Amino acid sequence: MTDTYILHEDPRSGDCYKIKLTAALLGIPLETKQYDILQGETRTPEFLSSVNSHGRIPVLQIGDLFLPESNAACWYLASASPLVPEDRFAQAEMLRWMFFEQYSHEPNIATLRFWLQYIGEAHLSEQQRAQIVPKRIAGSDALALMDEHLEGREWFVGDSISLADIILHAYTHVAECGGFALRDYTHVCAWLDKVAAHPRFVAMDDL
Repeated sequence: MTDTYILHEDPRSGDCYKIKLTAALLGIPLETKQYDILQGETRTPEFLSSVNSHGRIPVLQIGDLFLPESNAACWYLASASPLVPEDRFAQAEMLRWMFFEQYSHEPNIATLRFWLQYIGEAHLSEQQRAQIVPKRIAGSDALALMDEHLEGREWFVGDSISLADIILHAYTHVAECGGFALRDYTHVCAWLDKVAAHPRFVAMDDL
């Protein structure tokens, strides 16, 4: 019997979109259960006791098992699929970019998008406002590194789309909502178009 997959998500989240895009590219049916994080719906006693005691989404439910962390959920779905290269070094390169996304990309690009698009600068704390410029610089550095890597390449690893591309696409394609000028990164823009041209691609707003 095949496990049923349920994604506990807020559809505005790029981290949730990563998992949905991975499933779409692999043709894996994925049910969703939605929560509004701005209304504290992942902090209720029911959610904390039954889905994720850390009060965070996304969480991929696999039958009776619950797997938090977006990149781990993407790996679970894509393991042994064409989205993971067979070559060991290429696999390590893919993981390198997945780690880069978590440490250098998402904390800056995704955070600024959330602060500016959903909270609003006027509602940020003094500490958050003080972090806008440093995060803008760090996020721009991350995009510049991606742009340099993509020069002469169609994909981040190897000759076909991999989890590295899916995971980096999720927040890169909405980076302008955080004040980043994607037009300054021509190779990144060409790569985003390449991802969107995949025959099974589904846009974030369509999921």
